[in-house]
Amino acid sequence: MSKKTSQSETVAKPKKKDLTISVIDFLKENKDKQFNYKQIAAAIDLRGEESKRVLLNVLDKLRDEEKLLESSRGRYRINNRGLMLDGRFERRSNGKNFFVPDDDGNIIYIPERNSKHAMNGDRVRVQLLAKRKRAETEGVVVEILEHKQTRFVGVLEVQKHFAFLVMDSKFLSNDIFIPKDDLLGAKHGDKVVVEIVEWPAKANNPVGKVINVLGKPGDNDTEMHAILAQYDLPYSYPDNVSKIADLIPDTIDNKEIAKREDFRDVFTFTIDPKDAKDFDDAFSFKELSPNLWEVGVHIADVTHYVKPGDLIDKEAENRATSIYLVDRTIPMLPERLSNYICSLRPNEEKLCFSVIFNMNEKAEIKDFRIARTVIKSDSRLAYEDAQTIIETGKGDFSKEILILNSLAKQL
Repeated sequence: MSKKTSQSETVAKPKKKDLTISVIDFLKENKDKQFNYKQIAAAIDLRGEESKRVLLNVLDKLRDEEKLLESSRGRYRINNRGLMLDGRFERRSNGKNFFVPDDDGNIIYIPERNSKHAMNGDRVRVQLLAKRKRAETEGVVVEILEHKQTRFVGVLEVQKHFAFLVMDSKFLSNDIFIPKDDLLGAKHGDKVVVEIVEWPAKANNPVGKVINVLGKPGDNDTEMHAILAQYDLPYSYPDNVSKIADLIPDTIDNKEIAKREDFRDVFTFTIDPKDAKDFDDAFSFKELSPNLWEVGVHIADVTHYVKPGDLIDKEAENRATSIYLVDRTIPMLPERLSNYICSLRPNEEKLCFSVIFNMNEKAEIKDFRIARTVIKSDSRLAYEDAQTIIETGKGDFSKEILILNSLAKQL
């Protein structure tokens, strides 16, 4: 009869090399916490008394090598000193600097003396420093991997032999030094855009050159262009994108119209601010029977003109959105598309994506459909126009507007 084998004898003895890797990986993932050897064994799924004895040997060795720190209660944590992490550098408006690791770990404080002149948003490599008792973890920037921003907006201060840019933004620690030969004709007090060309290791200030003179501070055009420059917002389109947009025909092929549901004879209108230049959505209204109406919501069909992956699509993806400033709009799409071809202007045939609802007097949806359509807007209303009709009950298309307002109030 064979001898019964104990559970501990059936568990394979772990290799010290593999066990060392597992322990370090686990403690790195929990770098601000401490664990005793039993908790570590459970976390890395280590079983058997012999395996746990090997674990204790590994922990002792890592402690002696100063890769782990051991508290007086037999609890271990990773020794963060010297640990290298990649992530994003942040300069806060309060003057403090922080490092946000890519692994979503804890934010690390970076004293200015350890910043290596990193700028807000830069991708950096940081080495963690030994943590002082009751102090927050600190780090030192050892390498700037990628600059987020190299252009800055501010007011030029010209002195006898050189100039400085005094910035609107507080996200750069020092003013930018500018040699007099690199002023691009700018005068003292001008608002300008400056590009940093170098930051010598032992210098307190980066060195830059003026690349754009915006004008005098306080002037409307100057301040609008300063906003665009400060946030690196593209004011104009690349020539190759504009050329493609200019080639798009502004007439609709009859074959395309035949593929779509036709709303050109249905009352349709847009409603936008008075100064709007692009009208990208519209409403249509048709009575089907007493107390039953067809209400259409129509959105300009940009996809008919812009195909996935083409130059216009890529440029729009880079821009992400249209930018609305106080007195101007920076469109996501070239102006020919946004303000003309895909703008639902009155008395012009336009291609749309539409959702059409059948609604009763209680605003209950009895049916709906989604369709590719062609429309022709009958009227362009401003918000004030619609409000006047609602308040007075008078005006062009007052019946339709009042019914739509009644339905809207019940939704």
